[in-house]
Amino acid sequence: MPDAQQLAQQILDSVGGSANIVDVENCMTRLRVEVVSTDAVALDELKATDGVMAALAAGSNLQIVLGPGLVDRVADGLEALRASAPAAAAGGSGTSPEELAARGASMKATTRSRSDGRTMHAIRKISAIFIPLIPALIACGLIAGINGILTNLGWVPGVTPFLGVLSSGFLSLLAVFVGMNAAKEFGGTPILGGAVGGIIVAAGVANVTVFGETLAPGQGGVLGALAGGILAAYVERFMRRVTPDVIALIVVPTVTVLVAGSVTLGILMSVAGVVSVAIGTAATWLLANGGAFAGFILGGLFLPLVMTGMHQGLIPIHATLIEQTGWTVLLPVLAMGGAGQIGACIALWVRFRSNASLVQTIRGALPAGFLGVGEPLIYGVTLPLGRPFITACIGGAFGGGVVGLFDQLGHSVGAIAIGASDLSLIPLLNGSSGYGWALLGYGSGLVVAYVVGFVATLLFGVSESVKADLEAQSSAPSGDPVAPHAPLDVQVTSADSVGTAR
Repeated sequence: MPDAQQLAQQILDSVGGSANIVDVENCMTRLRVEVVSTDAVALDELKATDGVMAALAAGSNLQIVLGPGLVDRVADGLEALRASAPAAAAGGSGTSPEELAARGASMKATTRSRSDGRTMHAIRKISAIFIPLIPALIACGLIAGINGILTNLGWVPGVTPFLGVLSSGFLSLLAVFVGMNAAKEFGGTPILGGAVGGIIVAAGVANVTVFGETLAPGQGGVLGALAGGILAAYVERFMRRVTPDVIALIVVPTVTVLVAGSVTLGILMSVAGVVSVAIGTAATWLLANGGAFAGFILGGLFLPLVMTGMHQGLIPIHATLIEQTGWTVLLPVLAMGGAGQIGACIALWVRFRSNASLVQTIRGALPAGFLGVGEPLIYGVTLPLGRPFITACIGGAFGGGVVGLFDQLGHSVGAIAIGASDLSLIPLLNGSSGYGWALLGYGSGLVVAYVVGFVATLLFGVSESVKADLEAQSSAPSGDPVAPHAPLDVQVTSADSVGTAR
């Protein structure tokens, strides 16, 4: 396993140093680095760095795939290196009028690019609230799944209540954790956000009547906690600006909880409750009535959402569905996109098995793909080659259609936790007809997505120009060394490429 601090330093050097970095963000597997100038980025050197699974430049935004766990440590290390860089480094060494003008133009272009991505910025902030919760959601989901199997089999009756508490404790306080993370992400104190989120699940809510409606504990769920935590952050920040330091310790938290809590109790819980019910009804109706067609569209569109990072905006929707029904019917359908990509990559491996660089890239990324981490295959294989990305989406569409058909037939296929995909989602399945039907529906979708992705890529996935490049690399002398993470050296024409969006 590569050393995170050393890898952070190598990435810093490859992207042009601290002076060339505008912003650093990360999700579960990817490091996103916004740069001032793409000319200063050594992309090939970055791709060849040990520990970097894949790297792609989308304008001034670099997407660097490192994998779960490692990406968090590298992001922290990169931020520490930036913070310790001499202040003079940020200004650059050149002070001539031409250099200053060029730097100003580059910064202007970067600012415009970032302002155009306000929607993506908002999605990333919302996703950052939920991503730290995913490990606990997976753990509790797996325990709940084991408990459900044991309960259905009638085994170890004394153990099932024990496991039930272990699986439900975190979920019963999910609103508190969402409120804490929301406040933190928007510049407030986490514990104050948690205090506001805790109002939603407080038992005393049942004694409160708002506009003639008696509230229920948990009403509004994660959406209400999300809105309450964000509101708490804004109230706290305002109070800190206007409150004298000598009384801030008492006044700021009191007013924050009083104002944000009152709005949450009086407005947000009711509004979020209506929205939550609407989301659950819409998702259930869509797959129950749209069936195969709805699944086909959703499964086919998921890889582009992953590519742009917009799939993270679905996390609150998944969490809301799990709160309402016990599972999310959207995740198993969307997971078919990754399965289609696996089929596509296996087809490329079979067709160009003499291309050592391509085969090594696929072989290294496939295990992560089977466990639901699709970014290494997206950025390392299918997206750079162009057409395989499209044929992978086709495989995902057909797999999604199969899962949607099961929903339409009355055997809904759901996931009781988020954060997993492909084979790793199997233990987390459930649905209206029980685990058996959910497993059958999901397993059938996986097989279809694998097969269609494989066949479509084998038949239509590579243009003549890309085929010629790959075969030319295959004919290189066998003694030539191949870098462990060598980038694909393929000339992709505009007709073959798939554009990325920020």
